[in-house]
Amino acid sequence: MAKKLHPHALVIPCPYQGHINPTIHLALKLASKGFIITFINTQFIHSQITKAHSPSSSEPSGLENIFSKPCESGLDIRYLTISDGFPLEFDRNMNSLPFLEGLINGFSNYVDKLVGDLAKEDCVDPINCLIADTFFVWPSIIAKKYEIVHVSFFTEPALVFALYYHLDLLEENGHSGSHENRKDIVDYIPGVKSIKSSDLPSLYQNSVVHQLIYKAFQDVRKADIIIANTVQELEPETITSIQEKHKFYAIGPIVSANFTELTISSSLWSEHDCTQWLDAKPRGSVLYVSFGSVALVNKEDILELAHALMLSEVNFIWVLRFNVLGQDENDILPVGYKEKVKDRGLIVPWCNQPRVISHSAVGGFLSHCGWNSIVESIWCGVPLICSPLVTDQLANRKLVVYDWKVGINLRDEESITREEVRNKIKYLMNEETSNNLRKNVAQVKETFHNTLATNGSSNVYFNKFVEELKIKISLA
Repeated sequence: MAKKLHPHALVIPCPYQGHINPTIHLALKLASKGFIITFINTQFIHSQITKAHSPSSSEPSGLENIFSKPCESGLDIRYLTISDGFPLEFDRNMNSLPFLEGLINGFSNYVDKLVGDLAKEDCVDPINCLIADTFFVWPSIIAKKYEIVHVSFFTEPALVFALYYHLDLLEENGHSGSHENRKDIVDYIPGVKSIKSSDLPSLYQNSVVHQLIYKAFQDVRKADIIIANTVQELEPETITSIQEKHKFYAIGPIVSANFTELTISSSLWSEHDCTQWLDAKPRGSVLYVSFGSVALVNKEDILELAHALMLSEVNFIWVLRFNVLGQDENDILPVGYKEKVKDRGLIVPWCNQPRVISHSAVGGFLSHCGWNSIVESIWCGVPLICSPLVTDQLANRKLVVYDWKVGINLRDEESITREEVRNKIKYLMNEETSNNLRKNVAQVKETFHNTLATNGSSNVYFNKFVEELKIKISLA
């Protein structure tokens, strides 16, 4: 009876900014539907969040609930932290591959113990559902062990899901693990009419990440339900193909109603407030530049981009992460650069991205094509310049540039030149030359917003997902 009355989901994102943010929104949506939520962050992620929002705190508490504000409004969201298997001082950015190996081979032990404790029948409100990021390799094993429902949450588009799901086909046809700079077309993936080899996710060429993808997409086949942060109307053929094999619900874009004013602290770095600077700029005159929270950029590209921004003569906000090169380096920019661009350029280490791109002064986004960045940019009606670097970003570019036509491509070659970047910036920021792009992004924005309306597809699918999940929980 307790299971029927109290659906209780353990929600656990991959410990990266781009996965944590949509998972927080998902937890809020489920809690608003009457679910008890226990949200899990790693101790390292929580320490980063705490430091980012309490810079003076040298010993951040592991007991704070980042969901305290929503809980005050009546939502039942509990918050726990667990070890990821590495000490807090371990540099996960500089040692990304050993860290991934740890997530593959050791992290599940900590999750297993936690789920075992929370799933005990003598617990008050025992958990009866595990909602885990698709990129984990172990959720089906743990769900089966404790006889709870397994929901796999894919934070990226259906196109990327289909490519990873059919890794075996890519291997058979020589499109996985090849170091050749191939230019041919891939047209044999179910649900994907065609995609250029250059738009396939780059991580097939890395053995550790290849292992993670392979294991994760073997595991996802055993999930009871799969949900994804995408929209049925924008990827119909791909989604339909996946639905022929699995319970798969497109419930995106997974954003909060108060998109720019989320009361939950989730940023891993201190955010610079750009509002006053933006308020002083004309409508649509500012280019926002960011390469996300993880991707590394080589120094030559940083310098070419710096010169291009100066030559373009447009206003810009540039998020230049302290570790964007892979290590701390203070003198990335040319000598005297900040002084030269101070009247029209704001360079910050991190900011509240939704708040910036939703500002009326922002007219374009030069992005690495992380899926969160794309979703947020379209949600705000801002066209993109696409400069993908790694992983899913290359496939995401296909959707933005070639399918939806809401952005232009920048990185045709491995390196970029200041002339190419300047020309693309001037094209995008000129309302006449980018008129069609702006019409297209307005249409896709409308689709995004409509799909979350009462009768919108994502809202309908989310409600179907919730009902099916409750039924599975009651039968488990």
